[in-house]
Amino acid sequence: MNNDQLVQATISFVKQSLKNAEGGHDWWHIQRVYKTAKNIAKEEKADLLVVKLASLLHDIADSKFHDGNEELGPAIARKFLLSVNAPISVIDKVVDIIKKVSFKNSLGTATKEEPSLELQVVQDADRLDALGAIGIARAFNFGGYKNRPLYDPEVKPKMEMTKEEYKKSAGPTINHFYEKLLRLKAMLNTQSGKKLARERHEFMTNFLEQFYKEWDGKA
Repeated sequence: MNNDQLVQATISFVKQSLKNAEGGHDWWHIQRVYKTAKNIAKEEKADLLVVKLASLLHDIADSKFHDGNEELGPAIARKFLLSVNAPISVIDKVVDIIKKVSFKNSLGTATKEEPSLELQVVQDADRLDALGAIGIARAFNFGGYKNRPLYDPEVKPKMEMTKEEYKKSAGPTINHFYEKLLRLKAMLNTQSGKKLARERHEFMTNFLEQFYKEWDGKA
């Protein structure tokens, strides 16, 4: 199986696996991250095969939908890639990215380990999909999925959460903007990603300004 066939097999596997997924973490999320990651990888001269496979498989079993199990996604990805005879060196890099790509893994941790360029690319692409118009849509879609309030002025955002606190957080959707989404622009790794983040970040800040005006009956 050549690289193109490997990627196509992975696309088919992910589409089938996520056919009933929540709307913000479904195949279309994967496809957007995949497209963005490919573009960033070309700009940054990263290993394109590793980036393609990792971006396609990064949410194959998101822990938030699997009782917090963070080992399931990497295990499923490894099993699949072995089944299609992907090179072991590629599999190891892809699985490592899947283990480290999530925002929650940046909370309360201090590591001196330098992330691979491929991890930086996939992480940026994933974080970009949490910004802008798509990011707003995904946030409210997930909030609805969890039956969370849109906003509660009495419930303040928790800005210094540990990873475990973040995983258990169930606050209003607007709080999520402050707890995660508005922090992402400063957390992007690559110059290509940072450039793409600026407009999306500004769109979200404008949205919040309008949201509060309407909430207070002033617009």
